[in-house]
Amino acid sequence: MHREVSVAIESELLVIGYGNTLRRDDGVGPRVAEAVEALNLPGVRTLICPLLSPEYADPIARARRVIFVDAAVDKTDGVHFRKLEPGETSQLMAHAADPRTMLALARDVFGRSPEAWWLTIPAIHLGFGTDYSPAAEAGFHTAVAKIRLLADGSCFWNDNKCEAVGNFCEAGDSLPA
Repeated sequence: MHREVSVAIESELLVIGYGNTLRRDDGVGPRVAEAVEALNLPGVRTLICPLLSPEYADPIARARRVIFVDAAVDKTDGVHFRKLEPGETSQLMAHAADPRTMLALARDVFGRSPEAWWLTIPAIHLGFGTDYSPAAEAGFHTAVAKIRLLADGSCFWNDNKCEAVGNFCEAGDSLPA
């Protein structure tokens, strides 16, 4: 059962970059969030963290839209931008949650789950260090550009397909039916 609670919207777009900044490509999510923060886009708030944890459910519930940015070892063929729905349960099974669980937690605790996407960037090298592989470096630039277009209204989702001005949409940006 979901509680009906009224929460005030505090940001139009919340960008959460997460990952380990000392494990090379795994730190690309926080790097993207830092770059978006430096753009000072109106209505955009950023959070940078090593893991998604329950305390982030509150700012998630208070955002109109959320983008979770992470490195992906299972999808190394480019940047992927996928629409998310809340998970069925908000129960955490480990010390960290995935984006769907965070959306479910926002829904179950605060009564609201925002429109959300999962932006993943290829992770090739995960050893200790702070430099990035060419794939993660290219993904970083693509990710910042995609977020900027979404933030300024140049992109929107229609019928599970990205529609945008310019070259925002790429192969893999279509969402599953």
